[in-house]
Amino acid sequence: MTRLIVWRHGNTDWNAANRVQGQTDVPLNDLGREQARAAAPVLAGLRPDVIVASDLSRAADTAAALAALTGLPVRTDARLRERHFGQWQGLHLTEVAEHFPAEYARWRAGDPDPGAGLETLDDLGKRLGAAFQDAADLAAGGTVVVTTHGGGARQGVGHLLGWDHAVLRTIGSLGNCHWTELRHDDVRGWQLRAHNVGLVTQPAPVDAV
Repeated sequence: MTRLIVWRHGNTDWNAANRVQGQTDVPLNDLGREQARAAAPVLAGLRPDVIVASDLSRAADTAAALAALTGLPVRTDARLRERHFGQWQGLHLTEVAEHFPAEYARWRAGDPDPGAGLETLDDLGKRLGAAFQDAADLAAGGTVVVTTHGGGARQGVGHLLGWDHAVLRTIGSLGNCHWTELRHDDVRGWQLRAHNVGLVTQPAPVDAV
């Protein structure tokens, strides 16, 4: 049985300010670095065989905290980046609502392709799902930790599980430095074993941006 741990990066100043990050390379803040250091021993206790991370620094640096304890290298994969948020990247959510009211309303309603240059949820799920599968294949029968981003994590997990958008909208976003656990066997395929596991209590995000 293969175990896949999908770990969201630690907090950033843009997370704290409800500013849309998308694929902008925003670093961890002090809280995010502390979250990574606190979670790393728990994940190290799962005895990972492989660590893979998005190449954006907030994910790669989160993964580095685990690598420091395990001695494993961090492999990076650009496919693990967050959803591209098009014209919204860098804007506060209140600015998005003001300047893109129609697209913002569609996004909040769960439209998989709301416009304004946002990557579609279908494309996001396929991109992350393929990256998750390739990461899992690096240690078939072992444990793989993949460090990625909130929106990408949810869509990629949904792609592996075969869940449609309506089902995924009922699943809350991962908190910073929280993780989802999937397991795979040859009989039942991918199964969700745990979601939003973590050490830090924090308000749920509006959505992963």
